[in-house]
Amino acid sequence: MKPVFYTISLLAAILLMSSNIPNTNNFKEDLSMHDSKKQDSVLRHVVLFKFKENTSKADITKVEKAFSALPSKIPQIAGYEWGINNSPEGLNKGLTHCFFVTFQSEEDRAIYLPHPAHKAFVEVLSPHLDDVTVVDYWTK
Repeated sequence: MKPVFYTISLLAAILLMSSNIPNTNNFKEDLSMHDSKKQDSVLRHVVLFKFKENTSKADITKVEKAFSALPSKIPQIAGYEWGINNSPEGLNKGLTHCFFVTFQSEEDRAIYLPHPAHKAFVEVLSPHLDDVTVVDYWTK
């Protein structure tokens, strides 16, 4: 009778101990859920320009076209759009143009910033730029 009691006690102890060990399969599921959430999030790079007062419409159009050409030259750009301010609030502080660039990762942005095509764009922009604001964020 004692051996049966000891065997049952031992099995019960093993079961109790194993229930306190984290399930590595659940841990992997938790990690994959975290990864998928990160996959759902994208890195936005928002760029706002104020042009110098003496900048011609032709030069502004040249800048717009040069920026708009970047997605075809830099594969790390996952999305792109732009527009001209039309807010009636008057709070734009002279910033007239918004360019919205999307990346899948900070690594992609790190490739974009020093990319030769981006640097060439900055050369087109620089003579006409009075002010710039840049905000980057991960979408939620």
